[in-house]
Order: sequence, then C-alpha cells, then structure tokens
Amino acid sequence: MDLITSLPVTLVFIAVFALLQIPMTVAVGLLRAQTDIHFMDGGNTTLLRRMRAHGNYTETVPMSLLAMAAAELSGAPTPLLWAVGGSLLMGRLLHYGTLVTSGFGIGRAIGMILTFAPLLICPIYVLLALFG
Repeated sequence: MDLITSLPVTLVFIAVFALLQIPMTVAVGLLRAQTDIHFMDGGNTTLLRRMRAHGNYTETVPMSLLAMAAAELSGAPTPLLWAVGGSLLMGRLLHYGTLVTSGFGIGRAIGMILTFAPLLICPIYVLLALFG
C-alpha cells in the first residue's frame, strides 16, 4: 500500500494547510518590511496579531494533521476524517480571521473549539482501534 492510497483524505488537508500557511507567512514578512521591524513585534499591534495568528496556526495544525493521519491509518471512516479535517480548516480560518482583524471575539473561541475537535477525536479513535 502506498502513501496516497493509505492517506487519501489526510493528504488533501496537508496540501490545503501547507498552501494556507504561505499567505500567513507573507503577511508577517510584508508588514515587517513596511515597518522596518525585523525582530519581535516592536510594539506594533497589527504585527503582533499577525505573528500570533501565524504562530498559533503553526502550533496546532501539524499535530492535528498527524493525529488525522494516525486515525486514517487506523481505519477511521472517511466521513469522520472529512468532518475533522473540515472542522480544523474552519477553525483555523475563523481563528486567524478574528485574531488578525479584531484580536478578540467569539470567532477566536469557536475557532479554537473547532481546532480541538481533531486533536481530541482522532487520538481517541486511534487508541480505541489499538486497545478497544
């Protein structure tokens, strides 16, 4: 069995999340160039928000995708994988959008809840598949 046939759903989400990270990274870099702030945030609230939105994305997406891959390899049903992948995608977009535009709000909280869904559901599926 090759990787594409073993992880067809997770690979779609890996590709999507990799592509989404590009504009987030560029947004930070462009603002750094415009403000001549090359390290930290220099007290610039907009830069801080972009940095944290990018950082939070980078902190949560890889482990979520690993958990998804583990669940897929453990035989998780395709609809479950699409649901947790969609949850992660909506959660990350909502969190990023809220953090960058206003900094705070219900969108940020809902985004984190949607992000935590695959981090909770996929490992539980794997553990049940292994020991259940």
